[in-house]
Amino acid sequence: MIRVEGHSNLYRDERTGAIVNVDNVGYQNYLNSSKIAKQEKEDIDNMKKDIDDIKDALREILSRLT
Repeated sequence: MIRVEGHSNLYRDERTGAIVNVDNVGYQNYLNSSKIAKQEKEDIDNMKKDIDDIKDALREILSRLT
């Protein structure tokens, strides 16, 4: 593979001409941040469901009081 001029983590595959990124640390950071974002979204979705359940329970209580 041939190093791409001006880029320390990019190489050109001589056979296919494809540019290959060999920055494994950057890739792992991307995977970790993606995993964290997915978990945060799941947490927010669970909180929304919990809030909806609480609202339904409060409506039920109010309907029984009146």
